[in-house]
Amino acid sequence: MILIFSIIASIAAILGGMIALKMRDKLHLILGFSAGAVIGAALFDLIPESIELGQSFYHIEVLTSIVAGGFLFYLVLDRLFSFHEQHRLCDRKHDHEQQSLYDTSSSKPNTIRGSLGAASFCLHSLIDGIAIGLAFQASTSIGTIVAIAVIAHRFSDGINTVGVILKNRGEVKNAKSWLIAVGLAPVVGALLTFAFSVKDNVLAIILAIFAGFFLYIGASDLIPEGHHSHSKILTTVMTLIGAVFLYFIVLFAHGI
Repeated sequence: MILIFSIIASIAAILGGMIALKMRDKLHLILGFSAGAVIGAALFDLIPESIELGQSFYHIEVLTSIVAGGFLFYLVLDRLFSFHEQHRLCDRKHDHEQQSLYDTSSSKPNTIRGSLGAASFCLHSLIDGIAIGLAFQASTSIGTIVAIAVIAHRFSDGINTVGVILKNRGEVKNAKSWLIAVGLAPVVGALLTFAFSVKDNVLAIILAIFAGFFLYIGASDLIPEGHHSHSKILTTVMTLIGAVFLYFIVLFAHGI
């Protein structure tokens, strides 16, 4: 059952990513949806799960501080990688320097930044696979509930992975590679649970850190780019749809 559910979760992520690739000419809509889905995953799923798992070990202020720490840590990494990319491109031609900062046609690829975001989704997928395995260690019913919840939001994680790569002008080939990694991660995570177990207090901290990561990716990366030079109303609607989508998925999963 663990392997079956983890494989279904992998298929869901790859399916979501392939749809995003097919619709890359509507990238601003994909990014709008992704922004809402990423922030929704943090607010409606990761943070509540972290508090639920860690409430017997930590004060809620500790967990929310860890969320903030994850946000700030990702900010520092993002700034470091962004500076590195800008430094490498500092010798570009004078005419490119004169182009508007807001002209997306002159934007340069930032593969490190895109890969950093995709790696976060990949690690999150790995943790989801671990969650499936550990939940089935507790009981079949709990494992089924957790697995359905994971499968439900794996679809959006596939979209988010492709979105963050394409947003940073990454190649389609690179997006596909990361999508495969995100797709396989739940299976790897589930298999790992046959060899070890993770205590609730440790898992609570991990989820809080990833909540901070996701909040930063959504608020500082996906939302601004989704609104860039496109209809703000339409992309805002897509962001709200993405958040509501994740909310009802989490609600459905906990209602089973």
